[in-house]
Amino acid sequence: MVILPAIDLKDGKVVRLTKGLMDTAKIYSDEPWVIAKKFEELGSEWLHLVDLNGAFAGKPENLAQIKKILKNTDLKVEIGGGIRDEDTIKMYLKLGISRIILGSIALKNPEFVKEMASKYPIAVGIDAKDGFVAVEGWAEVSQMKATTLAKEFANAGVEAIIATDISKDGTLSGVNIDFIKDIKTASNLPVIASGGVRDINDIKLLIKNEIYGTIIGKAFYEGTIDLEEVFKLIKENK
Repeated sequence: MVILPAIDLKDGKVVRLTKGLMDTAKIYSDEPWVIAKKFEELGSEWLHLVDLNGAFAGKPENLAQIKKILKNTDLKVEIGGGIRDEDTIKMYLKLGISRIILGSIALKNPEFVKEMASKYPIAVGIDAKDGFVAVEGWAEVSQMKATTLAKEFANAGVEAIIATDISKDGTLSGVNIDFIKDIKTASNLPVIASGGVRDINDIKLLIKNEIYGTIIGKAFYEGTIDLEEVFKLIKENK
């Protein structure tokens, strides 16, 4: 299983939100690249990066910090947050980003996402509240079921689906394994579980259910999970 420690950027700082609400932002560091370097030193190969300001603005808003992370680490980085057009995708890939996450646009313009997935390394971010897709930094909940959207990308060349249960995100209340499994079944694609990871038992549960990857955010920052222990467990299960 692939472990993707997370950095969420807001106003150039590392923050975590609770249930996606911007006014719940808790600042953990004003040096994102230092945190990224620590993830690398602990054994991570990947970094999950979100431009929270960008998610609301619809364009990149934390480029200076993103460039610092890429300059100071050898991590493979996937990035999401406000990526709405091909020029932004090309810009990020030119900087050295390894994978682009398309979220809100996947609901609003799935054909665009399929076209991009045929050319570039794309992951689709499906964020759900009570099973329905949420967009625009989770400010809006649509009428479309998350599983219906997942099916849309089943044969589109997408590298992975990042499935987030918003009600779990940032709560340290455990992953919603049923939701993750439903997305996996609907899409028949590798699924990266996001939201609610609390401790090593969540990782064991995901491994048991053959989930491709998981994002670890607040559990790391609040000290409820030991990343060294996680990477050791992954090695043992290879």
